[in-house]
Formats: sequence, structure tokens, C-alpha cells
Amino acid sequence: MSEPVRVLVTGAAGQIAYSLLYSIGNGSVFGKDQPIILVLLDITPMMGVLDGVLMELQDCALPLLKDVIATDKEEVAFKDLDVAILVGSMPRREGMERKDLLKANVKIFKSQGAALDKYAKKSVKVIVVGNPANTNCLTASKSAPSIPKENFSCLTRLDHNRAKAQIALKLGVTANDVKNVIIWGNHSSTQYPDVNHAKVKLQGKEVGVYEALKDDSWLKGEFVTTVQQRGAAVIKARKLSSAMSAAKAICDHVRDIWFGTPEGEFVSMGVISDGNSYGVPDDLLYSFPVVIKNKTWKFVEGLPINDFSREKMDLTAKELTEEKETAFEFLSSA
Repeated sequence: MSEPVRVLVTGAAGQIAYSLLYSIGNGSVFGKDQPIILVLLDITPMMGVLDGVLMELQDCALPLLKDVIATDKEEVAFKDLDVAILVGSMPRREGMERKDLLKANVKIFKSQGAALDKYAKKSVKVIVVGNPANTNCLTASKSAPSIPKENFSCLTRLDHNRAKAQIALKLGVTANDVKNVIIWGNHSSTQYPDVNHAKVKLQGKEVGVYEALKDDSWLKGEFVTTVQQRGAAVIKARKLSSAMSAAKAICDHVRDIWFGTPEGEFVSMGVISDGNSYGVPDDLLYSFPVVIKNKTWKFVEGLPINDFSREKMDLTAKELTEEKETAFEFLSSA
């Protein structure tokens, strides 16, 4: 048996974590022979609920789960981590300005970034899920200067999976038959789901999605808005935000970091934009197409960008720049 991997999940008493923890514990993320130490962090008022989650994890009797630690203390939670999945954040309440939301979250992610810097392994992989995920991720990274900024990523895999699913549904194939969709930019309604480079398997042949669908107006219109607004649609229907699909996307994202992406396939994740060749300003946490090997991601280079895409990519970069500026005003005073 290999050494256990030490994995932190924050917001561990929440509903995304409730869908996520079992998958981590049963080997579907880090492999069927990889022991896990699971660390669960939440705020003090949630410790009662977290205790229930802890009991259930024990009752799952998972052979790979070597230990489960539930805590409300950052110095316990962040110690010696291999992987940190930061799900917990301040949710947007009704009547709350985005600015207020940013301010509350800067405080949380500044503190967690500092705790990573102080207690975690320098090789830790940090995945930020809590919204606004891109800017929260940048805040955490800036607050952890001794950890390489390439080790920080935020979740846009849910949007990526949503885009894949919409194309598959439209063509009557399974999501597995669709690959290389891209989410550019912010995990917000300005994100740009791009299928100009996506392929679909039809009758055993790989075809471009535009060619397969022959419906450009749907691809540039309804498809884009459906993916952008899918989160809101789930909330409207379920009265709760996406949890099962979010947890599945987190598993996909972390598994790909751990084991790499399949040959000829790329995935979307929010990463530091430094040195990209797509005209996105440096020092933004922006979602790009990446390939992953040896736990290290690289930009997919050389994809031609048309005018329609350019405009959408610039729009979401502008929003991220504004978010960053607002967050950094708070960061210096937080």
C-alpha cells in the first residue's frame, strides 16, 4: 500500500461536500489502491452537522479511508496537505451586491491562503470551488507566496461538462462521444463555452461539432446562454444549487490533475493566465483549455480564434479584471 494522500475539503458540512466525500473515499478520484486521509473543515456553528457527516463516512466502512478528521481550526485542517479542495465560501444572499460578496470572500480566502502557506506541503494542489471561484482562487494564491501559483486552479469543469452534455443531447449521442469543448474565462454568466474546436464521434468517425450539427445559430445563441445560465436554472427548479453535478465535476478535475488527461483530449480549468498565447492579460485566474501530464498543466496552444470568440473572451477577461481590482482593494485592508 502506498502512503496515504492527505485531502482537505472545506465547507465539509455543505451539500456539495455531501455528494463529494463518498467519491473521494471510495477511490474514484485518486485510484482504487490509494489510501486517503480525509480532513473536513467547516465553521464552528456547523460542527454538529459535520459530526453527522463524520459518522456517515465511518459507517460507509470504506477500505481506503485511513482516517477522517473533522475540525473548525485552520491550523489543524491545512497541515501537511497533498490536496486542498476549497468548497466553502460565503454564498450570495438576496439583495447582496457582488461587491459585498467579494469582500466577504476575500477575507475567507486570504486566511485560507495564508494557512496553506504556513502549514501545507509546498507541492499541495489547491482547487477552488467556492464562488466567485476565479477571484477567490487568485486571492488564495496571492496569500500563499511560497506555493507555486501553477498549483492553484478553480473549477470550470462543471461548465465544461454542461457544454459537453448539451451537445450530446442535441446530437443524440453520449457525453463521452463529445470532446474538447472549451470554457473560456470566468465561472460566471460571462463565461464563453466554445465548441469551435470540439469533436464528436458519429458512426465511429470523429467530426467537428459545427459540421455535425449544421446549426450555427443554435451554437452561437441558445447553446451559449443555456450553459452560461445552467446554474441559475438548476436553482430555480430545485430551490438548491447544483450539488451532485458539481461534486462530479470536482472529481473529474482532481482526477485529471492526479492522473493526467487522455491523449488527444483537453479539459477546461481556471488557471493563472501568465504566458498564455490567447491575448488574455497576465495575472488573471482565467479558464483555459489545458492538457495535464505528471500533475502539471499546460495551455493548449495554437487554436485559431475567430472574431465571435475573441469578443466573448475579451468580455469575460474584462469582468475578471474588474473583480480582481475590487478584491485587491479589500485584500490590502483585510
